[in-house]
Amino acid sequence: MSEMQPHAVCLPFPAQGHITPMMKLAKVLHSRGFHVTFVSTEYNHRRLVRSRGAAAAAGIPGFRFATIPDGLPPSDADATQDPPSLSYSTMTTCLPHFRKLLADLNNRLAPDDDDAAPPVTCVVADHLMGFSLDAAAELGVPCALFWTASACGYMGYRNFRLLIDMGIIPLKGEEQLTNGFMDMAVDWAPGMSKHMRLKDFPTFLRTTDRNDILMTFQLRQVERAEEADAVVLNTFDELERPALDAMRAITPAIYTVGPLAFLTEQIPPGGPLDDISPSLWREDDACLRWLDGRNPRSVVYVNYGSVTVMSGHELEEFAWGLAGSGHDFLWIVRPDVVTRTAAATAAEAALPREFTEATKGRGLVASWCDQEAVLRHPAVGLFLTHSGWNSTVEALSGGVPMLCWPFFAEQQTNCRYKCVEWGVAMEVGDSVRREAVEGRIREAMGGGEKGKEMRRRAAEWKEAAARARGRSLANLERLIGDVLLSGKKDRVI
Repeated sequence: MSEMQPHAVCLPFPAQGHITPMMKLAKVLHSRGFHVTFVSTEYNHRRLVRSRGAAAAAGIPGFRFATIPDGLPPSDADATQDPPSLSYSTMTTCLPHFRKLLADLNNRLAPDDDDAAPPVTCVVADHLMGFSLDAAAELGVPCALFWTASACGYMGYRNFRLLIDMGIIPLKGEEQLTNGFMDMAVDWAPGMSKHMRLKDFPTFLRTTDRNDILMTFQLRQVERAEEADAVVLNTFDELERPALDAMRAITPAIYTVGPLAFLTEQIPPGGPLDDISPSLWREDDACLRWLDGRNPRSVVYVNYGSVTVMSGHELEEFAWGLAGSGHDFLWIVRPDVVTRTAAATAAEAALPREFTEATKGRGLVASWCDQEAVLRHPAVGLFLTHSGWNSTVEALSGGVPMLCWPFFAEQQTNCRYKCVEWGVAMEVGDSVRREAVEGRIREAMGGGEKGKEMRRRAAEWKEAAARARGRSLANLERLIGDVLLSGKKDRVI
């Protein structure tokens, strides 16, 4: 009788911002001796093959990929899928497919095969894939939910129930979006900053429909946390203590393992895991080479993440704001960042030719990059961001101050915390004007008091993130020992 290898099935929500942190956690588990099955949707796996090649998307011994359908109509597009459609479809169609996948993994045991998968012993699923709780319970294995957003974002969604009960949401009419109603102070919400306004809560409450898909979907998923064996977060206690305390009052089994980059640093480089990447777009290696030739803290890095879209006019205003600032810049412009109604969809077509000429020699426009490496590069002095959580944690870990243009979901909440609670950011403003973009960049990059204070606070949070490394490692070991290995049984080898 010898002990079998634990087998973790990792299931991210099928969007880039969720796949990236889940992939990091899966790699860490693999380095701790787990056999890992990483589950993609069929649509995203095709994108991964296009981005990384068939060999990389096949996995390595002990780290394999599997797929399930997402329930949406077939498509070979290379773009982020519509969030409401994707949320509703995964919630209503994916459980039978995931249940079958778990059964198939257990039925494909072949003791004579050196690469045979051991029986599934645990499920680690994105919090937005709550159906995984049902599948894991049926299989009799523990299920940890990975909340890939911020703790303050979680509490923002969790307070939707209270806002509904108080009659504040759903909105009574569309006019409440523009008549000052959204500026209402909400300084009483459990676990939240005392500086919150209604417009700082996740955007899915901005609806007049009580049955709005995104509002009801998010509320349902966060409330299912109480059914999980553990809730894992890519954050650290010093950064979000009030929100984490509120979460622990609801669900005691909270494990903070952030910043995740520090955990992945424990994996020895040069191994086969290096070839496994979560990126659904091909990364442009020229970005880092270009940064190598720039002065320290001289470059403005601009990236709106994997979901944000904007009008051609907004893209043009950002362009001329960057041009007018006089600073060097690295700008990531996804091919699908401009809304489909715009005349041009490719980056080259969307940006004015005059802008390219005006910024020649001091700017680089690329379609995707290794953002974590960029934010750690000494040339980067400012990050213009949509305020997604991965971007926020990576910037804090790199000590980079931020300008915020939040798009949707809990990005508005992250933005408020960065500007008011953590002191590392300023807002660009909802209405994009080139003068405001230029002015904010000059203010943040210059020698004025605001820019100095943002840089000072960013440096402090970088140190705090580094200090959290030991506790995050300890929390990871507790997660593995207390939860992920709790369903493991011996078998004869």
